[in-house]
Amino acid sequence: MPASASSPIPAALDQLAHADLPAPLAVASDLHCFLVDVPDPRDPRGRRYPLTALVTAAAASVLTGARSLAAIGEWIADAPRWVLRAVGFRPDPLTGSVTVPHPGTVRRLLGSLEGDALDTAIGAFLTARSRPVHHDARDRSHPLRAIAVDGKTVRGSRTPARSATVLLAAMAHTGEVLAQRQIADKSNEIPSFAPLLETLDLTATVITADALHTQHEHAAYLRERGTHYLAIVKRNHPGLYERVSLLPWPDIRLDHYERTRAHHRQEIRRLKTAAFAHLDYPDARQALQVGRWRRDLSTGKLTIERIYVITSLPPGAATGAQLASWICGHWLIENQLHHVRDRTFREDDSKVRTGQLPRTMASLRNLAIGIHRQDGHTNIAAALRRAARDHHRPLTALGLTG
Repeated sequence: MPASASSPIPAALDQLAHADLPAPLAVASDLHCFLVDVPDPRDPRGRRYPLTALVTAAAASVLTGARSLAAIGEWIADAPRWVLRAVGFRPDPLTGSVTVPHPGTVRRLLGSLEGDALDTAIGAFLTARSRPVHHDARDRSHPLRAIAVDGKTVRGSRTPARSATVLLAAMAHTGEVLAQRQIADKSNEIPSFAPLLETLDLTATVITADALHTQHEHAAYLRERGTHYLAIVKRNHPGLYERVSLLPWPDIRLDHYERTRAHHRQEIRRLKTAAFAHLDYPDARQALQVGRWRRDLSTGKLTIERIYVITSLPPGAATGAQLASWICGHWLIENQLHHVRDRTFREDDSKVRTGQLPRTMASLRNLAIGIHRQDGHTNIAAALRRAARDHHRPLTALGLTG
């Protein structure tokens, strides 16, 4: 058979490869559309491969469990031609073949990307992908959306000449990272709080953070943005702590009680709320006392803890159960994000230290974790293995096929 007559066969096989594509998610978001705003750091004369294709391919590989730059390069090298075309690599107009980039090309690009622009694109993609529905904050049938702010040190990025990279993230309590910023050397998380949230739509939200961010400036900024806060009060604010802790809590009624048993321990949580007329903190309307009784069933050890929280939410704006859920939910950023990046992706064991690579890899891991959580997966390791079994799955998750 002449060569020209056989050319339709590979194309037909290419179409059959998509015949068993799983039903697409109810998502209209294509990652490419968000990556176009990420500046390309390369010299225009040396751009053989599109930035969107390189970053999308790296994202797809991380969605399937790639932990290192070597694993990303191997995934790209082994991907079928139709996958390479789907992520954005251009076929040769004469032969139809798709040339893949050298692993060094991928490494150099990922190491020189502008971190803030990449994280903004990823956050916007995850936000669009989740298709959030905004409700009137006064409608108690639809609780506010909770966003947790917390920092993480990428310990493997430390070098003799440079301290480890520290990243501050804003994560929805549902599990997706909406924004991330790198903390400047010789600084801390406090100056990065407002810039982190600047790109987010904070309509009908409540921000949770640890005691480090219980700062007057932070509270004033959030109230100017029209959002509420739950701020933990500890002894680093002695005057505020004394006033809140010395309230007549024994005489205040219980607003929420919860008893749970899991992970070889038994826990009891109690929540009380007290309205405040005047408190030296911007727009503080209520004080909360949270009591935690925790018994280790294997050792019998009992731990009792009380923490105090102040909030701008007025009395009646949220139920005791909602307040308790937000306070407990804040620590999900440790379990659902930081712990997963450390244990599942082995982030702290990574020796990637060049340029922006530690932050870029963390951003790609945030993207993978957020996508899998949005798709209903609670075990991220299992979700990565599932995605690795079928090339259609990561592409569908990124909005590239449907």
